[in-house]
Amino acid sequence: MKLNKLFTAVALASVATLSIQASAAPIYADFPVTVKDYQGDKNTSVSYGGQMARHVLHNSLKKLSATGNGSANPELLAQMQSYFANKDENRTIIDPVSKEGFAIAETNVDQLSKGKNLAGKAYKGLVPGWPGNMTAAEVLNFMIEKAAIADQGFDYSNGMDYPQLISKFTMGAVFYNQAVDSYLDEKLAADSKPNDKPYKKGAAYTGKEHVWDEAFGYFGTPANTLNIDAATVHAIGKGKPEAFTKADSNGNGKIDLSTEMTYAHASYAASADKGGKTNYLHTITQAFVDGRLLITAAKGEKLTDQQRSQLIAYADIIKTNWELVIAEATFKYAGSVYSDVLKLQAGIEKNEDVKPLFKKYIHHWGELKGFSMSLQTSGKDLGGFAVSLNRLIGYSPVLVGNTQVTGIDAEGNYQQSSSISLMQYALHMLKVQNLLADKYALKARNKDQLANLSKLAAKLGAGKSTEND
Repeated sequence: MKLNKLFTAVALASVATLSIQASAAPIYADFPVTVKDYQGDKNTSVSYGGQMARHVLHNSLKKLSATGNGSANPELLAQMQSYFANKDENRTIIDPVSKEGFAIAETNVDQLSKGKNLAGKAYKGLVPGWPGNMTAAEVLNFMIEKAAIADQGFDYSNGMDYPQLISKFTMGAVFYNQAVDSYLDEKLAADSKPNDKPYKKGAAYTGKEHVWDEAFGYFGTPANTLNIDAATVHAIGKGKPEAFTKADSNGNGKIDLSTEMTYAHASYAASADKGGKTNYLHTITQAFVDGRLLITAAKGEKLTDQQRSQLIAYADIIKTNWELVIAEATFKYAGSVYSDVLKLQAGIEKNEDVKPLFKKYIHHWGELKGFSMSLQTSGKDLGGFAVSLNRLIGYSPVLVGNTQVTGIDAEGNYQQSSSISLMQYALHMLKVQNLLADKYALKARNKDQLANLSKLAAKLGAGKSTEND
């Protein structure tokens, strides 16, 4: 993204923030039916149940991927594929589920939408950040197969935490990609999904109404987000009882997974905003609401050039800030991995049992890797930035013994080679943070370790190449 475009979108976002603070905000619900000559019984044009179904498929898949026992498990693999690639009926929602103080309304995926999967909506391009020259669906399928034989999702020999890798990359390759590279991009074109026609025959929503709704659904925030603070929105996603009252906006005593739950990148936007330095969550949600109000105001007529131009401006706010949310998360986990390396190295030098430290290290690396690959699924070419990011992070973390995954063989087995030292890899994490800070106007900057960059670089000297893959 060109910097002038980035700063323009951030500036527009600041205006939206002032709007939020100035008056009570509407919720993303109950927009009227504007389809001409509609004959059905719907009284609202809002519809994004398919996106909510995919959110619970993702949550459930993540839970399943952490249940392996370290040996071949065909039943577990089949169950994970049911939530990833298949469109089976009557799939139980494994997460989120009811718990004391936080009751959930739905228990079955079909209650949200039938016949949905994740694989069919995954980014179609190749994924250079993962070995094997695979598409996103192929990468995720590869990870799922590995998770089925892993020890509660962990592969200690190769440094993989599959629940984190699967989750963070699904969020990018499915939700982010579908929203910013389809619904908020090509489907906003004048000749795509026009507003003067129903999205499909008999639908209660126009083409542009449904396109916008589906993008909103993929962001994963409650419909009444503009009336809730970021910390509470984040707590809703964690199922915390203290957030239940604000989450239960219709007062029926249960959380509706379609409109009252927090998922995916909305949760990470809220997490970043809790620090008080950013306002990603409400900025993105406000732009979605403003865009939907604009479409509704057209009353089922084709959008004028001026209306569509304004809608694209709202889409740019959403896309810019959504990308920043993912970049902030990548920055944060690079800092976490840096800290983990220092603790791991200290434990090795003291001849301690470092397995707990190593587990935490690969857990954070899985989050870092998943988010960094997600950044590259927006449909735009990130050029040399992406090359450097992938090389600095590598295909695995540097392992104890200074080896690293460098590829996979024809049978899908990881291949390892000698690599840089753990402390050199710590330096790589600081270079990742520096790379991200140079590329993006990051403000939250959680786990910022950049003050240590010059000192560690001087300590290690020139060393080996600053990048590895």
